[in-house]
Amino acid sequence: MATPRTKHKVLIRSAAIKKRVAEVAHQITRDFKGERVHLIGVLKGGCVFLSDLIREIDLETSLDFIAVSSYGKNKDSSGQVRLLKDLDSNISGLNVILVEDILDTGLTLSYLLRILKERKPKTLRVAALLDKPSRRVVNVTGDYIGFSIPDEFVIGYGLDYAERFRNLRDVCVLDPSTTS
Repeated sequence: MATPRTKHKVLIRSAAIKKRVAEVAHQITRDFKGERVHLIGVLKGGCVFLSDLIREIDLETSLDFIAVSSYGKNKDSSGQVRLLKDLDSNISGLNVILVEDILDTGLTLSYLLRILKERKPKTLRVAALLDKPSRRVVNVTGDYIGFSIPDEFVIGYGLDYAERFRNLRDVCVLDPSTTS
């Protein structure tokens, strides 16, 4: 099925994403050989990456979701992170991998790591499809990174602008003419 026609510039093609997701999953499989991993998807943006990632991990897995907001309908983070949906299960003693769409300023990730560490997982790692290190304001890093990208507002493969464009198969740079 073709990607809907778009005037957005393609940054990362779907074939490259698929290949890199498999590589990240294989790294997770090696790192946790023979152990169970508990994936926590950060809604909504991380759900597409999580769906592809979990199918490539060759380990026993369990799954949960958490939802936070720091953007609303804007292109810039408000700097305030709000918990919208908490976990459904206890993560104490589990090998937890937090699955994010993008590691940007680090504010959201820092918040999530802080609240998850309080719940005493055995291990706590971060998998992010995209990393935008030039925007970091909080010193946090991902353990499993798909791609490092420049400081562009990106959409597609689960990432959105005002809840639009999540369905694009490629990661694209948002065309400014579509933000009005």
